[in-house]
Amino acid sequence: MTVRSMQDIELLGKKVLIREDLNVPIKAGKILNDARIRAALPTIEFALEKGATVILMSHLGRPEEGLANSEQPEASLAPVADHLSRLLHKTVPLMSADFTAKDAASLSSGSVVLLENVRCNLGEKSNSDELSQYYASLCDVFVMDAFGTAHRAQASTYGVAKFAPQACAGLLLANELKALHKALAKPEKPMLAIVGGAKVSSKLAVLETLAQKVDHLIVGGGIANTFLAAAGYNVGKSLYEEDMLDKARQIMSLTNIPLPRDVAVAKEFSDSASAVIKVIADIAKDDMILDIGPQTISDFVTVISSMKTILWNGPLGVFEFAAFSAGTEAVAMAIAANNGFSIAGGGETITAIEKYQISEKISYISTGGGAFLEFVEGKTLPAVAVLEERSIG
Repeated sequence: MTVRSMQDIELLGKKVLIREDLNVPIKAGKILNDARIRAALPTIEFALEKGATVILMSHLGRPEEGLANSEQPEASLAPVADHLSRLLHKTVPLMSADFTAKDAASLSSGSVVLLENVRCNLGEKSNSDELSQYYASLCDVFVMDAFGTAHRAQASTYGVAKFAPQACAGLLLANELKALHKALAKPEKPMLAIVGGAKVSSKLAVLETLAQKVDHLIVGGGIANTFLAAAGYNVGKSLYEEDMLDKARQIMSLTNIPLPRDVAVAKEFSDSASAVIKVIADIAKDDMILDIGPQTISDFVTVISSMKTILWNGPLGVFEFAAFSAGTEAVAMAIAANNGFSIAGGGETITAIEKYQISEKISYISTGGGAFLEFVEGKTLPAVAVLEERSIG
């Protein structure tokens, strides 16, 4: 995989258009979590240090395409512009939809501006050449840095890279690709993958791919219930997919999947429910499996402690409920204590990492959700593929 980095391009005096993923949670105009904004800072600051004029663009939420920002104010990036101004210690003006190449040319060196939400622009999702060429007209160099949207071939991620005078990867995107390549292409063995989630069907390709790469595969949540059912165990009224049992058996034939020996159950899905620990053989018809038990935790921690490479995506149980968070917490702390290479991705996984305050002890935390999973599946990410093409051309 050869992608030109922004570090390999002369940026002095250039207009640099950077596609970031600044899609952060906002409530009543206040940013609730600025992790994605902070992740983008090294790329922005590098361009400024090299003497570039920086034009930023991002999406926010799921606005109606073609509808003016004034008609859907909740889609405005204004709070992000204000937050960036504080973090960069300089004013970051928010540019309206009528921002032109002439406006870009008039920007002074060292300045930073933010374009309004790209997903409001007609032709963004369809990757229209007209919109892509408009973005390209604003810059001398296009920098793709939004790994979280790299799996989407849209005007601001893919089309602009075709038409910009130069196109390259930002520091965040380059680091993402490097970390994923290290974990998947030539991982140090033994390797473990931990995949949690509600449904096997939603992560089937990920499970099938990883089962052929790893030495051990730990499954959690509703996914684990399906594997337990596939192994012939009664899972009570737990969430599982009956039509995925054969697929689960096929995956179990490919690698070692240590199934839970004991679990935490309840009669209802509620944050007020009490956890009852049961061995798998004792699960009743009206039990719901909501976490793993202490014996299983011990088993999993032992496996984790001996691994050289760990890929983590998804919690082990309903960790949002205190009574059913022990499994996810124990696994998180075990990964943090491991001295090998660890990479984690996915919204719930990052939430768990923040909850247990172990971000400093994970080798790499991916900013991507869907893009992370598609890369793990082995799919080509369009926004990365076009950068590869431009690197050759």
